[in-house]
Amino acid sequence: MRSLGLYIHIPFCKAKCIYCDFYSLPRAEGQMDAYVSALTAQLAAWRERTADCTVDTVYFGGGTPSYLGPDRLRRLLDAVFQSYRVAPGAEITLEANPDSAQDISALRQLHDAGFDRLSLGMQSADDAELRRIGRVHTHAQTVRAVENARAAGFDNLSLDLIYGLPEQTMTRWQANLDAALALAPEHLSCYGLKVEEGTPLFARRERFTLPDDDAQADMYLSAVGLLARQGYEQYEISNFCRPGRASRHNSRYWTLAEYLGFGPGAHSDFGGERFALARDLDAYLAGHIVYSECSAPSARERETERVMLALRTTRGVAADTLPVSTAFTMAATMLNTSRHTTSSSATTCKSTLTNLPRA
Repeated sequence: MRSLGLYIHIPFCKAKCIYCDFYSLPRAEGQMDAYVSALTAQLAAWRERTADCTVDTVYFGGGTPSYLGPDRLRRLLDAVFQSYRVAPGAEITLEANPDSAQDISALRQLHDAGFDRLSLGMQSADDAELRRIGRVHTHAQTVRAVENARAAGFDNLSLDLIYGLPEQTMTRWQANLDAALALAPEHLSCYGLKVEEGTPLFARRERFTLPDDDAQADMYLSAVGLLARQGYEQYEISNFCRPGRASRHNSRYWTLAEYLGFGPGAHSDFGGERFALARDLDAYLAGHIVYSECSAPSARERETERVMLALRTTRGVAADTLPVSTAFTMAATMLNTSRHTTSSSATTCKSTLTNLPRA
């Protein structure tokens, strides 16, 4: 049986953070029920194409999936179990904002339904920093969310932190790390802030003092050292875990393992093809499954990607697994990454999109 991961995108959120470049929609709660129905239909549409697969990771990302509430989330997870062969012990992750993880009963329902890993968007332990970047929770809510998750039965908890925030100092960043460690998560993701064009942060960037690249590098290295001393293994550039608690789903991306994405904006790598759904909730709700990207990477492209992605991880890549041609072409491929799919994607899409399920 082929191993398969599922990514389910939930685009709803209470408020969009000023740095967010993901497809997320605030103030769209009235479309949640229709969205769950559309997702359920798309999940079922792939049943036959995945009959020879065993799903061993499921990841609900967003947006803020926890805003759907336990009833809708359980309905979606039921649809996964009905349409796919889910392996015993599969890792099933739910992203949540701390303010939407304050109800122990709701968390217990989700845990009992099959969610076994919770990823909380902590981002900072400083309320002023949180307000500055548009986060709607407080650090006190993060602490309560962790306590609630433990009481509900979650023994695999991840916290996200961002370094390089507006006005952030090294002292403040280290205090955030200490606060996260005090919550004893099994996993930590530490991301450097990126100022993406088109975001509110990009438009307001001149109003803030943003740590420069050197300052961000110092913050990153301080995290690597501190987390190692506290017993967290770094297994990828931005990810650290207690032994045996690496994110199995995210590890798929760094090893080129197959996954299917559901919902507008979701990406897939399946059957030798890569494709993405258009960022258009209205079209999706109307039953129009529009593929915005599609390509079929060549064997050489796959091999080069395998090496580059492996170099993001602490496992790296064994030199004796490199074909001679790869060693000579990697540098050129890296320099031309921005161009390498532009022309091929357009022609490939015309011939392959007709073979993809439309729900």
